[in-house]
Amino acid sequence: MTELSTRAQIVENADALFYEAGFEATSFADIAQALGISRGNFYYHFKTKDEILDAVIRRRLALTRSLLADWEAEHQAPAERIIAFINILIANRAKIMAFGCPVGTLSTELAKLDHAAQSRAAEIFGLFRDWLAGQFRLAGQEAGAKGVGAEALALHLLARVQGVAVLANAFRDEAFLCSEVAALERWVRALPALAH
Repeated sequence: MTELSTRAQIVENADALFYEAGFEATSFADIAQALGISRGNFYYHFKTKDEILDAVIRRRLALTRSLLADWEAEHQAPAERIIAFINILIANRAKIMAFGCPVGTLSTELAKLDHAAQSRAAEIFGLFRDWLAGQFRLAGQEAGAKGVGAEALALHLLARVQGVAVLANAFRDEAFLCSEVAALERWVRALPALAH
């Protein structure tokens, strides 16, 4: 295993463990054990848990940017791009029902801990907000429905998706998740500039 690949594997495994067990509950030993490496090898790459958290947040930011670029490449119409965002709930429904939204759970946990990295973790939401606002603008929603602007629509949609993820996790209810996704798709398609 090369140094680069070991570091990348540590970050990938830490990311999964932070999502599934929580940042605070995950120890160096948990991450090392998941990889099957010694703690000495682990400490060679990361001295503190906060260093790992920073690497995990950087990884999530990079993955989010890549996902947004993929949606832009795959879908020509802004409405279809927005719907691709909504369908992230369907694509990840098993994990969402088991663990919640990876972005929301990490942001919430770090806020509860009053951790210095909370604002960095919230940057992932910022990427989604800004991208969605751009898509609503491209779809002619700058002034928006009833005077609501693109950024307000983006925040509304982001809040709805987060709420669906929280309730789907709380109730382990796939039917609820799917019906809410369908309702959100109808809402997007019914927006005045998107309705034609």
